[in-house]
Amino acid sequence: MKSKWRYISYLAIVFNLALAVLVVSGAAFYVINIRDRADKREAGSRVLELRDPASGRVYGTWDVEEGSEFAIEFIHSVNQSPVRESFVVEGEMIRLRALRFYSYGAGIPSHLDEGWILSRDGDAMVLSGFDLSFREINFIVGTVSDHLLYINENVYSLLEIAGTNARITISLEN
Repeated sequence: MKSKWRYISYLAIVFNLALAVLVVSGAAFYVINIRDRADKREAGSRVLELRDPASGRVYGTWDVEEGSEFAIEFIHSVNQSPVRESFVVEGEMIRLRALRFYSYGAGIPSHLDEGWILSRDGDAMVLSGFDLSFREINFIVGTVSDHLLYINENVYSLLEIAGTNARITISLEN
């Protein structure tokens, strides 16, 4: 009988340690956060979800509605200047609204496709008029510089949230 209680005590310790690891890693917080938001969410509203595509771990969720905007900013690896990609929520899709940059280089469009508009905003060039929509956006957090998420008047460091070289998926969830 004594060994049975010792076994149960060990299981309780293991369970508490596992729970502590989940809480420290943030996984338990996000599960609770997602459930709370799902209960409070109005019919037809959505959340923007930031997750690890391999493990499914959710790094964060933000309430969005039709027309909500967000942006991802990073330092371009070749020309070492900021690039900001702005997006807008349209229906079930995420549409690229504008690309703001300061210098041309690899990965920056060098010609205008039909409908694209190139304008200036101070020292920056702004490319808009895209007809590009996505169900999800995938990228890897920088190794040298951070990726910043601008949403709902807040700025989040993806390097701090997910770590260097983390694969990230941004999608709309109901």
